[in-house]
Amino acid sequence: MTLTIDSSNASSTFNYADVANSPEWLALKAAATDLQQLQIKDGSVLEAGDHCAATALIATITASMDALAPHFPHDARYLELAVADFNKWVTAGLGVPDFLDSLLAFNPQENRIDGLGHLVVFPMYTQNGSTSRFVEAVLVETLWPEFIGELEAGSYSNKLFVPLRFIDFTPGYDSNSAVLFPESVSVRETPTFTWGAIFQDREAARFRRVVRAAAEVTRLELPADAVELLENQSLTQETFIMWDLIHDRTHMRGDLPFDPFMIKQRMPYFLYSLEELRCDLTAYRESVAVEADTSASPEARKHAKLVQYAVIFDRIFRFAITGTRVRNYDGLGGQLLFAWLHQHHVLHWTDTKLTIDWAEVPAVVIALGQEIEELYWRSIDRPKLAHWLAAYELVSATLTPNPASTWAKGPAALPLTAPLREITDQVMDDEFPLSMFYEALDKKMRAVIDSTAGITGTSAA
Repeated sequence: MTLTIDSSNASSTFNYADVANSPEWLALKAAATDLQQLQIKDGSVLEAGDHCAATALIATITASMDALAPHFPHDARYLELAVADFNKWVTAGLGVPDFLDSLLAFNPQENRIDGLGHLVVFPMYTQNGSTSRFVEAVLVETLWPEFIGELEAGSYSNKLFVPLRFIDFTPGYDSNSAVLFPESVSVRETPTFTWGAIFQDREAARFRRVVRAAAEVTRLELPADAVELLENQSLTQETFIMWDLIHDRTHMRGDLPFDPFMIKQRMPYFLYSLEELRCDLTAYRESVAVEADTSASPEARKHAKLVQYAVIFDRIFRFAITGTRVRNYDGLGGQLLFAWLHQHHVLHWTDTKLTIDWAEVPAVVIALGQEIEELYWRSIDRPKLAHWLAAYELVSATLTPNPASTWAKGPAALPLTAPLREITDQVMDDEFPLSMFYEALDKKMRAVIDSTAGITGTSAA
């Protein structure tokens, strides 16, 4: 995309995709990739014998950033401080890197302009990619369709949400990671986080590939608008932006415990399943409302219908069988949604063919969301352990627990007077195993799901 930018620092017309082929970016990408081989998990360069090579690679990175900076005038202060953070890292002896100063200066949420590019370089881990805080670099473009701006300015305000698409990246993002979060950056102290970015092109591309294959395997006949969704990358990206806009803002809204995520607390993984599913089902419910709202724009209403397909298909076809069976909370949420739809007789697996009664689906999906919301509302007056037990009861009412489960035997089998961590330890890694349907589907879909690692909107085209 060619974009004209007016800022206090510069005015430029530039095709950001061209950066990916520039000598400066290629040098930066190669140097960062080589530097990763010298770093250990915490981001430091431990071996003194590697310091000379690391210093030379960092010099290439910073020179490239300086050369590319004029194309990103809206990020001038961030790029300046990032170069300074690299230099301070070298001067300090290449210990654990600290990029707090540059992180605080990077504020993509302040310029949500469709097509606006960013050059992002930090020592950081990549969720669902590398857990090491290596130096990673990404070239990205902002995605901000007009109808999303209208929704965000109205009932779905979310000032922290930044939707992106990949242009190019270093190895940490040649993975399943589809997010760029400030909390992943190596810093000396934890700041207040003011943005969170999601790579909508990756979400859309893997959704299209997986759902096309799953529909073929299950012989599911798709509605015409769902077919259009799978055939159009741009349309799917925009659909995922709307879904994530609403999902992301839901985490701290509603009748909730003080912190529904219970950050840095060890607790049964099915509670994370319910929180993520609650946010997705809220996005579903609100999309049903937007679709029916005659005052909403035609684009918003069209995408609202598509969000409903996206939530169901991504949850039941990809989430349920992606990743390991070790405390897979997203997988559990997908299993729960499928079983709920099946047991409420709007999803049918008959004669080895999947059918869905689309007219009846919204009421059934919204009812599951209401069950979770009731659980949360009651939790305000419950002790934590009582909430955990009620949450388990909600899930196990629909999904069959592992026959070896202690939790499935009921409260009398649990060490209720022990510290909560001991009760959490009684939850099996695969407390709710895959059903026979999903065991068979997993075997047929595994290669397809694995093939989506590193996918982008461009590579999927």
